[in-house]
Amino acid sequence: MAWTALSGLAPVYPLYALLFLDTGLSAAQVSGLFALWSVTGLLAEVPTGVLADRWSRRGALVLAGVLEAAGFVVWTVAPGLPGFAAGFVVWGVGGALVSGAAEALVYEGLAAAGAQDAFVRVRGATTATELLVQVPTAVLAGALVEAGGYALVGWVSVGVCLAAAALATRFPETAPTVDDGDGGGSLRSAVAEALRRPSLRLAVVAVALLGGLDALEEYFPVMARDRGVPTEFVPTAVLVVALAGAAGAALAGRLARLPSRALPALLALSAVLLAAGALAGTAVALAAVALSYGLYLAVLVVGEARLQEQVPGAARATVTSVAGLGIELSALLVFGAWALGAAPAVAVLFLAVVPVVALGLSARVSSH
Repeated sequence: MAWTALSGLAPVYPLYALLFLDTGLSAAQVSGLFALWSVTGLLAEVPTGVLADRWSRRGALVLAGVLEAAGFVVWTVAPGLPGFAAGFVVWGVGGALVSGAAEALVYEGLAAAGAQDAFVRVRGATTATELLVQVPTAVLAGALVEAGGYALVGWVSVGVCLAAAALATRFPETAPTVDDGDGGGSLRSAVAEALRRPSLRLAVVAVALLGGLDALEEYFPVMARDRGVPTEFVPTAVLVVALAGAAGAALAGRLARLPSRALPALLALSAVLLAAGALAGTAVALAAVALSYGLYLAVLVVGEARLQEQVPGAARATVTSVAGLGIELSALLVFGAWALGAAPAVAVLFLAVVPVVALGLSARVSSH
């Protein structure tokens, strides 16, 4: 939990979209950078998952923090389109290292204690922590950008990332649970493991599409400023969305006990609220967006837990990374939808994912 909080404390997070715009980039160039970030993660997802399974999941988290710090160094010393692009490439690899390894490390630790059923609650708590830490991050970001501009924000972010990497060295690492799946020794066999079981394959696709919708978060600062919020208050204004998301994630454990048909219904309601918030042109509309995000994250956490229930332990990071690869592809759909029609178009995308969630997350099948 401490590592999760520290990993989210980099003050550049609530400001980087504005950093790009204030450096002179166009809205299209900003979306292009986000797409580059996703493409990098797409290419790195499965190889980094294999690395975590074959080498060390703890080591993957340490390396991720170092790479993210390096990316922010580039942003700080060379602001501009080439520097931002290079930083996103490095950060993209670091993010890919985390996406498979972190969930695998937690799930296997719980499984070793016979408590794997608690994963949805733990995952909800860590997701909530990721969002709640945005409160001190926003305060820190506002103070630093006022005191020393984007450069000070960048250097403090570098230090925070290195501190998170150092903390990750203290993680215990549990051997993968034994199952009848074939973890495989190569990239091909690891991917085949994810595709061999029909129920697992459907769950991977559902989580991939569902997780990709979270790319909308990149646009929350832009949505706030477009609705009249001054730049210096944007980080604070966006907190209402983060807090609602944290509440939704924290309640995911209870949501997991509801009938399976509740998940697609709640996702559909999230889409309706997002559309309502997008069509209203005032700051009050952010409340509807916040509620939408809270419902969405609750569904996402339950989906991630149901995926982990079916993943073979020896290839857990790899299979989770296969879903992560799908998430990066889905994120490109969000970026494209935003470029075509901003938030209303993304709301339509939310609705399109509902049938897939209904099919892929309809059953809980444990692999243990």
